[in-house]
Amino acid sequence: MVRTMSLLRALLSTARAVRQTPQLAPDGLPPDHAVLLDAPDERLAPALVAAALGDHEPAAKLLAATRGAAEWESRDRYVTRLAAFAHSRDAWLTGWLADAPHDPDALLVRAEVAVRKAWESPARAERLRELGPLIDAAADAAPRDPVPWRLALDHARGTHATHTVFETLWEQAVRRAAHHYGCHVAALKYLSTQRRGSHRECVDSQVDSRVDSCFDFCFDFAEQAAADALPGSLIKALPVRAAFARLTAGGEAGSVPEDRVDAAADLAIELSGRYAVADPWPAEVRNVLVYVLVGRARWAAALDQFRLIGPYATSFPWSWGSDDPLGRFLDARHGVRLEVAASVPLRGRAGRGRSGGHYA
Repeated sequence: MVRTMSLLRALLSTARAVRQTPQLAPDGLPPDHAVLLDAPDERLAPALVAAALGDHEPAAKLLAATRGAAEWESRDRYVTRLAAFAHSRDAWLTGWLADAPHDPDALLVRAEVAVRKAWESPARAERLRELGPLIDAAADAAPRDPVPWRLALDHARGTHATHTVFETLWEQAVRRAAHHYGCHVAALKYLSTQRRGSHRECVDSQVDSRVDSCFDFCFDFAEQAAADALPGSLIKALPVRAAFARLTAGGEAGSVPEDRVDAAADLAIELSGRYAVADPWPAEVRNVLVYVLVGRARWAAALDQFRLIGPYATSFPWSWGSDDPLGRFLDARHGVRLEVAASVPLRGRAGRGRSGGHYA
């Protein structure tokens, strides 16, 4: 796994240098200037524009609609994006809470903002522990909603809650939505964090069986969840999230079998193929998938995913270890182009040049 990360860094460095020279984009790939980072969909965009003008009504109507229709996946995404906006521009949220202090949607956004801010604090755990009542208020205001429980799982990770506490929260989450992607991702993050601590204990104690258990546990959870999920569910991509966590764990990555990582990628490829090209809904899943494919040097598969991503780059995973996620996305995309081009025989490249295609 260390080798794959070195390969990824080398690819990005080379691509960054070469990308300065203008080139024709291959068929199916939008030019660099057309790529957007974290672009909102057609429902969220008007709410964000209104919020920028201090008007909370469109956001309130949007979240109320998702709650009424039990659109939990969309609700989770919209809450996260609105909270990210309110993190730096919160006048609209302050006005919303003043007008409707008991509104379940406003309470949920408020709790999400508070957790986000606490997470950035050097005193993260202490700050987060103070926020339990805000999360409880959001959960009490909308008893059917699983999203406050996703937030509670994030809170549990940040406060180093015990596994018993985690299991109680997880039970509440799946009782409301057994296949909620956001809750599964939050659970995977919690388990990954806990297992890293266990891994250090395993190394210190030099007990091989416990080391193997540490490496396998999160994959086991992700693979079982994916096996239980319906076709087309984003939970099918949970194993590739586990693969990403292992690829980026540095010295803690250990000896996770590469065939297990490839199997996770293959499952996510099948899921990605169920969605249309340039569909913003699976954009983050596709971005994570292509990151893993690049780490495994699966260039042709990575290029296919870049085509499916279209213009929809996402901060995660490209913000990992970088303050320029869009630039990192573009560097990776160009590096994959170079690798695919280098693998095409000269005769094949000439033929493709005559037909007007590039690396297709």
